[in-house]
Amino acid sequence: MPAHLPAHNRRQFLATVGAGLIACSSRGFAGDVDDELVYLLNDTHIGEKHPPHSPVPTHLRQVVTELVEMSEKPAAVLINGDLALHDGQPGDYRHFAKLVAPLRDVNVDVHVTLGNHDNREAFYDVLEEERPADPPVESRHISVVSTPHANFFLLDSLTKTLVTPGTLGEQQRQWLAEALDAHADRPAIIVAHHNPRLGGDPLHFPGGLVDSQELWQLLADRRHVKAYVHGHVHDRTYAAHEGIHIINTPATSYVADPAKSTTGWTVARLRPDGITLTTRTTDPLHPWNGEQTTLTWRN
Repeated sequence: MPAHLPAHNRRQFLATVGAGLIACSSRGFAGDVDDELVYLLNDTHIGEKHPPHSPVPTHLRQVVTELVEMSEKPAAVLINGDLALHDGQPGDYRHFAKLVAPLRDVNVDVHVTLGNHDNREAFYDVLEEERPADPPVESRHISVVSTPHANFFLLDSLTKTLVTPGTLGEQQRQWLAEALDAHADRPAIIVAHHNPRLGGDPLHFPGGLVDSQELWQLLADRRHVKAYVHGHVHDRTYAAHEGIHIINTPATSYVADPAKSTTGWTVARLRPDGITLTTRTTDPLHPWNGEQTTLTWRN
């Protein structure tokens, strides 16, 4: 369920287009914005009662500090689900909002989706101004974040709080098909919390999005769809299915086995024919820190 936490002092372009689509564009801001740059986070798992300097909130604070200190800001920060620690308590979102507030103060726009540990109503009770008055799909909050080199389609894969698998549903998939057709002018990147249940090279993690096959049927034939970005599994992997890159970005909060994975975030630099992903780890000495992966879009 995407929501948007726009910077206090930046001019937002908001327009209703297509099938009730809300498009948010980073273009038109002052010259201190690098419109090729997007930061990707997921699985922040912020809890109300986390001590201020315990690892989980400290990890999110690291990203915020890095962004605040940059001379050029990214076009957007996307936080892809599981904002809250366990079951989406109001205090979790109050703590989360406090941690990301410095980004708004330095003109960085933050866009979030919700995952299976989130709660829609609690989130909107805390950030009441983010509740859409007329959502394009009932009980789903969906949008597009536009940058010069790609449109990011933020989807709602939250089925129910603490229900691990995710779904999009027929109505949201129909909306997505219409929105993709209305925005075929540049590469499309799909963003949802849950990983797809698909094969690929290598075989991708089998859990996650229940209606993955139905989703891929509408994505594969639309050649401007280039990538699917997800979190949920607290790891980092790259795969592909029918030419569409599947980008699993690292969790910001914690991992099950530190010997196999680590926490961090992803710096994405867009270009017309692809994307370069740089892993930033919360442990600056981890071997993944600074690693780059360059992906080229299918024709």
